[in-house]
Amino acid sequence: MAENKQNILVVKPEDLLGHIDAMDCELCSEFDSKFLNLETISRLHVSFQDNKTRAIYRWYKFKEAFSASLVEFLLDKYKITRGRLLDPFAGSGTTLFAASESGIDVDGIELLPIGQQIIETRKLLDSSDISEIISGLTRWAITKPWEHGEAKDCLNELRITKNAYPERTRLELEKYLNAAKQENPHLRIALIFSVLCILETISYTRKDGQYLRWDYRSGRQQGNHPFDKGHIPSFSEAIITKFKQIICDIQNPDGKDSLWKTERKAGTMNLYSGSCLEIMPKLHSDYYDAVITSPPYCNRYDYTRTYALELALLGTDETELVRLRQNMLSCTVENRSKDLLNLNPEWCTAIDCAENQGLLQAILEHLNLQKNLGNLNNNGIPRMVRGYFYEMACVIQESARVLKPNAPLFMVNDNVRYDGVGISVDLILSKIAECLGFRVEHILVLQSGKGNSSQQMGEYGRKSLRKCVYVWRKNG
Repeated sequence: MAENKQNILVVKPEDLLGHIDAMDCELCSEFDSKFLNLETISRLHVSFQDNKTRAIYRWYKFKEAFSASLVEFLLDKYKITRGRLLDPFAGSGTTLFAASESGIDVDGIELLPIGQQIIETRKLLDSSDISEIISGLTRWAITKPWEHGEAKDCLNELRITKNAYPERTRLELEKYLNAAKQENPHLRIALIFSVLCILETISYTRKDGQYLRWDYRSGRQQGNHPFDKGHIPSFSEAIITKFKQIICDIQNPDGKDSLWKTERKAGTMNLYSGSCLEIMPKLHSDYYDAVITSPPYCNRYDYTRTYALELALLGTDETELVRLRQNMLSCTVENRSKDLLNLNPEWCTAIDCAENQGLLQAILEHLNLQKNLGNLNNNGIPRMVRGYFYEMACVIQESARVLKPNAPLFMVNDNVRYDGVGISVDLILSKIAECLGFRVEHILVLQSGKGNSSQQMGEYGRKSLRKCVYVWRKNG
């Protein structure tokens, strides 16, 4: 593999794109027998969409989540019925809850406070006196204490969330939060969670890819075409609707999706708060029976902006926001390079695997060349792409270490495109995984691929990108 890297360095700039295409085709041929098209898996299953009508999972719209049905499918197809499972990028906890409901013990790692809050709230509801929670939410829906209470504390804001709500909504939010402080701890947590679920709905914003899009009524000008979000419900309308949804879901003991009554004993659940790059090296070796996860994609999405309203309400300040952004897996152009060997000297193996991955190095060479020519719309793209794959190599090495021999790893991920060059994330990561102790069992390909971004479509046309679920198995 080192020879491949040397070959890249002597390729003429005008021949580099052809060299990348040839290496991509060669790698695709190498994995051709591993590609498996399954009609049972669609984009619906690897997104939040399949959770939207599913009791409990629908409470909070975590856009980057995959579906509980995907977790159940993988557990069933690969005959995982017991043991302990890990999700290093737990998000809103879909893997944790779906696996636990199947009787499997689970550990999760999550960096963002909003994900931690969702998971811990659901765990609390699962272990608390549920009648007390129902009674409290019902009482609040009837008495509406935010309408006649006091707003003693100002709503915490960040620069990127300033003036996010209509004035009356902001005042009611402050009254709601003050009234919630007077309740018992369990109900208070449920009340805070409920309001987190509606922040986007009652605000002037809408989560839109890399950022929050702002309605023209906010006074913030974004681009030449003012955005009209349409009807923005009142605070009372939105919060009472959410109360009713939560009450309905947890009062359904006979339904398949019941929170607190299942056919089998639920598995134990543990959440580690922080970055998986910091936490995974502390986990036991040869300990887990499976990993099911979906890391952030290499697509420039900045979750600290997407979930800025929620982070602000949870008390995140500007300093903490920057810390969270930098501790995330490198998936946004604002991520600085991490000193990976300082985090863990054992990762020299992972870094060597990334250094010697021929297709990756050719892509990085091309992106740096385009940066020097001034052809990229953001000069941070080469640094982000490099950081993404090198950090993912470290995550893969840790996954191989903590898994038992022959245990599977399932990963949902997207291929991406920059400057017209498709980056086969699935092939590059699978090749790195083989270098780090895995064998590629399957690459499950969704029925319909993903189109390239609208910014690139005009210049490069509509080109489909594979969206896959990787199935790797640790060598025995």
